[in-house]
Amino acid sequence: MDFKRYLITAALPYANGPVHIGHLAGCYLPADIYSRYQRAQKRDIKFVCGSDEHGVPITIRAMREGITPQDVVDKYNTIIKDSFEAMGISFDIYSRTSNKVHHETSQAFFTKLYNDGLFEERESEQYYDAEKDIFLADRYIIGTCPVCANPNAYGDQCEKCGSTLSPEQLINPRSALSNATPQKKMTKHWYFPLNKYEDWLKEWIVDGKKDEWKANVYGQCKSWIDSGLHPRAMTRDSTWGVPVPLPDAKGKVLYVWFDAPIGYISATKELTAQWSDYWCKEDTKLVHFIGKDNIVFHCIIFPAMLKAHGGFVLPENVPANEFLNIEGEKVSTSRNWAVWVDEYIKDFPDQQDALRYVLCANAPETKDNDFTWKDFQDKVNGELAATFGNFVNRAFVLMHKLCKGRVPAVHPDAVTEMDENLIKDIQAAKVKVENALESYKFREGLNEVMDLARKGNKYLQDNAPWSLAKTPELQAENQKRIDNCLHLCLQLSANLAILVNPFLPFTAKKMCYMMKVVDRMLEWEHAGKLDLLKVNYPLRAPEILFRKIEDAEVETQIEKLKSNLKKATAAMETKPTETTTAEAAAAAPADAPAKKAEITYDDFAKIDLRVGTIVKAEKVEKADKLLKLELDMGNNEMRTVVSGIAMHFNPDDIVGKQVTVVANLAPRKMRGIESNGMILMAQNADGKLIFTSPLETADNGSEVK
Repeated sequence: MDFKRYLITAALPYANGPVHIGHLAGCYLPADIYSRYQRAQKRDIKFVCGSDEHGVPITIRAMREGITPQDVVDKYNTIIKDSFEAMGISFDIYSRTSNKVHHETSQAFFTKLYNDGLFEERESEQYYDAEKDIFLADRYIIGTCPVCANPNAYGDQCEKCGSTLSPEQLINPRSALSNATPQKKMTKHWYFPLNKYEDWLKEWIVDGKKDEWKANVYGQCKSWIDSGLHPRAMTRDSTWGVPVPLPDAKGKVLYVWFDAPIGYISATKELTAQWSDYWCKEDTKLVHFIGKDNIVFHCIIFPAMLKAHGGFVLPENVPANEFLNIEGEKVSTSRNWAVWVDEYIKDFPDQQDALRYVLCANAPETKDNDFTWKDFQDKVNGELAATFGNFVNRAFVLMHKLCKGRVPAVHPDAVTEMDENLIKDIQAAKVKVENALESYKFREGLNEVMDLARKGNKYLQDNAPWSLAKTPELQAENQKRIDNCLHLCLQLSANLAILVNPFLPFTAKKMCYMMKVVDRMLEWEHAGKLDLLKVNYPLRAPEILFRKIEDAEVETQIEKLKSNLKKATAAMETKPTETTTAEAAAAAPADAPAKKAEITYDDFAKIDLRVGTIVKAEKVEKADKLLKLELDMGNNEMRTVVSGIAMHFNPDDIVGKQVTVVANLAPRKMRGIESNGMILMAQNADGKLIFTSPLETADNGSEVK
């Protein structure tokens, strides 16, 4: 289908804290890259986002800090918005769900469904905190996750394993307000009959999106639908949020996951009077950029709401990313294990594109990925500066030195096969990058840009115009060859500016300044052309595009992470009365691990367990808990597995041990080492790990059933 307009949304961040680089990598950077590319194509596009200001975490933070929820959202909305602007995230509007237009839009949406008789009104027992005399929303209830035994899971989701939960599933639930055991009390709410849309969702997603959506998105949706859908309450007992627009609904607000996605609609209303063109005309392409923890809400619940309301377009795609870890560990805001965007901007002013590059190059597009400061340094110094920046700098320096600071002419009689091959590479790069961006493969697109810069470096090195001009006589003899080489290098530089602009907009703008061209040159139709810089046109002196990151800067950032973690842990251990229940519990030792949720035989059948023998074991540098294991898996297969058992075993003592290996676990980098599998261990009553080896010796590679 040919689309006349594009509506791009990025997940509304909770305004209860700053954004970290995991947020950027998850949805905001890919959404911005895609939006900048569509603008370069001169397509009709709107890129909308805004703060989600009605989440329960906001009220919890307000209680903890002794301020009002409005104070919280006002503070963090400013920090988040400024962070996005500083990183070049080019929203057409960044709104707020506390705005009047959002309240009115959400209430009108609810009223339409209510008047159409779509809600089921139910009285049910809900958790209630008798000490605080208040009904408890899902996030006010904390307990042990039945899936991963995390003792601090919320009543709607476990942030450790990502499982979607209900309060009834929590083990040993407790109130986040008073730590008391919640009671059950009757209350009335309005339920959206999600089950009635199960057949439609199956047809739309399972039958219609299998080949279009990313595997992680499609798989999660299919699993939900196959498990059977159920009515979901769309209201909550609370005083903070969008009031339910019914006369008998005093003290009730719209469920945050009912009103938050409607924030995309209300933000578009604020942006343009023609908002309905983008939301209601079938020739609009709607794309939601989110993290994997929001897949169900954007792919199942919100589309069902739109379908029930009628008159709205549905998302064409929801390219959700996985999570980004920090230095081999999951991001934890309560433990302050994160790289905060506002702090990065202060520590690395004018280095926004360096971070954009690394986050895109390491994008968790198909699996969780890892950010380390050493890798950040390596990529900036060894790729951005040494490859991209180096090529552009050399081309400009040589042009000023050998061509009097002006774009040299092309001499057809001196064109070589190397020239013709590079021209083909430039033209092919446009197609490759375009195809990658259209299919949401941003990491691949960036790799193609860098590959073109590498080819430019090789071309320049192979032609060596400096060698052709060692003496005035030699230069005069070879000037045609020098001109052709540098002309092509300058045209390649202009093409690099166009191709890299969606990814590194600050760099592209700096390059335009050096080339003395207006930003209009960055329009996509100009990519692949070889006359972007006119002959005899004077260019400015080169500027350093990327400065190198020093060892001391990396060490400072690593120490900051460790210091923040130490302070957060100490605060939770020594001042439990000043923290939330969740924070206090996070610092306390866990009880005996809870049993995990029941699985089917088909679930178990997906796991490939094999026998392997440890043939080599060594400690991982600067990682106290990790051992690097080399495993003999039989059939001449050797595997590297990184395992967190270094605190329990001496490496030399476990060589020769047979282990059970999860052989089909997706590869994952830990401390720069790619781990291909997981060994299974048990834990005794003293907390000591024990090998779960076969009872008898088995052949390496044998299947465990």
